[in-house]
Amino acid sequence: MPRKPPARRSPASHDKPPSRSRWEGKAKPDWLSRALARAGVLPQPEAEEAIREGRVTVNGRQVRQPLAPVPEGAVLRVDGIEVQREPETRVLAFNKPADLLTSTVGQHRTNTVYDVLLPQLPDDLARYTWHAIGRLDRGTTGLLLFTNDEKLVAHATSPETHLPKRYVATVQGTADEEKVEPLRKGVTLEDGPTRPAKVHVRDAHTVEVTVTEGRHHQVKRMLGAVGLPVRALHREAVGGVELDVPESGFRLLTPEEVAQGLRYTGRHTASEQATSSSEHEA
Repeated sequence: MPRKPPARRSPASHDKPPSRSRWEGKAKPDWLSRALARAGVLPQPEAEEAIREGRVTVNGRQVRQPLAPVPEGAVLRVDGIEVQREPETRVLAFNKPADLLTSTVGQHRTNTVYDVLLPQLPDDLARYTWHAIGRLDRGTTGLLLFTNDEKLVAHATSPETHLPKRYVATVQGTADEEKVEPLRKGVTLEDGPTRPAKVHVRDAHTVEVTVTEGRHHQVKRMLGAVGLPVRALHREAVGGVELDVPESGFRLLTPEEVAQGLRYTGRHTASEQATSSSEHEA
């Protein structure tokens, strides 16, 4: 009997995608195991096993190759049950502790956010492939969102969406209104000027900063530019979604939170071309 891969793991494929050169100019199909994982039917390792065992059909034909392309509109069945190809968009709010990496699909790493998040998920959520929406640096804590909808990742991390992100920084030196005022007008960093930020001095060593960009280490660099090096950084909110779970905990967002808090009304293509991996820890 082949060894069954673990059901809950970082969302990384064991196989490389099939060549897509022959699909140029056409709608590019997904491959079968990933299509099942995206639909939330089975985690991808289990989907690959089910396919090889002959439990999956495409348009009524048994297919045993996990990398088989799935044509647009194809009817998939697992154990005779039809698969819903476009499941409801799901979003998880996770409170990231320090010293965890935010890895992405295709990365094989240990000590990542997935190692903490995935073992907690109930079966109805564990079946999906989860994508981090943006990143938080290893030492940065706080709100990190995950979704099964890659188009939402593109939407939320697109520079055109201007989704606000609120951070609280513990700084060296003494923070006051005079020091942080340049941040409200925008400062020039080595990669260009920043958009104006909302800034609130909570106390002499604590500064709240809300930005609408996602440049690499942006908040740290902005505060460093005004003489307030960051000792610790914590994200409290993304859009209208506030962090309200304990460290290492998670919860499922409501459809209203996704629609209003993240300004996303469903699967669409408007932001599909955005570079979803471009948002870094700020």
